[in-house]
Amino acid sequence: MKLNDFISENKSLIGLIILMAAVSFANANFLGIDNMLNILRQTSINAVIAMGMTFVILTAGIDLAVGSILAFAGAICASLIGMDTPLIIALVATIMVGAGLGATSGVIISYFNVQPFIATLVGMTMIRGATLVYTQGRPISTGYFDVAESFYQFGGGYMFGIPNPVILMVVIFALCWFVLSQTRFGRYVYAIGGNENVARLSGINVKKVKILVYALSGALAALAGIILTARLESAQPTAGLGYELDAIAAVVLGGTSLAGGKGRIFGTIIGALIIGVLNNALNIMDVSSYYQMIAKGAVILLAVVVDSRGKSNA
Repeated sequence: MKLNDFISENKSLIGLIILMAAVSFANANFLGIDNMLNILRQTSINAVIAMGMTFVILTAGIDLAVGSILAFAGAICASLIGMDTPLIIALVATIMVGAGLGATSGVIISYFNVQPFIATLVGMTMIRGATLVYTQGRPISTGYFDVAESFYQFGGGYMFGIPNPVILMVVIFALCWFVLSQTRFGRYVYAIGGNENVARLSGINVKKVKILVYALSGALAALAGIILTARLESAQPTAGLGYELDAIAAVVLGGTSLAGGKGRIFGTIIGALIIGVLNNALNIMDVSSYYQMIAKGAVILLAVVVDSRGKSNA
């Protein structure tokens, strides 16, 4: 592989390394083990959502409902845990709720020819409203049963000194990588994003694949809701606000094309880490949260401009 090709395919990774090097010069504590683990833990929720978003964007779609699904799934899970429901039943039921909500968006998009932006915008609004109705605008505690202690481990526990959310993130990454790169379903996802009409003519059941993709996105958003709820030991009705934008940003920073058909799950992880490192760096440098939003937007804009210039020069 030529050097130019390597740089072109790994712009996000190179950008992450440069960002980390710059921050480490500005603050000697940045590269400490505790801070690195903290970054990974904070990144894990966005990374899990973004991996589901990657599948959606690869089909040339978008899913704006993931933040609302996270909040609704978290509320459902907290209620089940608070009622002393067996842990496995609570977890499976919550993920199925998320998958069902995502699949609903997929059905609307596939069978009613509604644009993904509109369909998921409606879903985002309605699911957020349902969350507020269900919670009555108040947090839902996971309670004090033994199952609540076991549930807490998903968000606040450690295994071999590594936060459990980080381990879950790695497991989800491995599964998503395998599905995208080693299975027929993954090839179908790329084919639909590359040219939907050609994919349909070649015999791919485009509607079914799209429904499954949105169901996967909803399921991973629900899993992120489980992690967040477990860590906080309660479900917040306003949880997940703006998370859809961070997830889309991670996917775009990772090099996945919003036009579909091109991207890697590895790039999405790097994109999520860039956002996590940037947030952490600005926090430890005591930069106001208002400026953090501006800085994050500037970095995302820079990534899109660099990617666009690279395509135009190709």
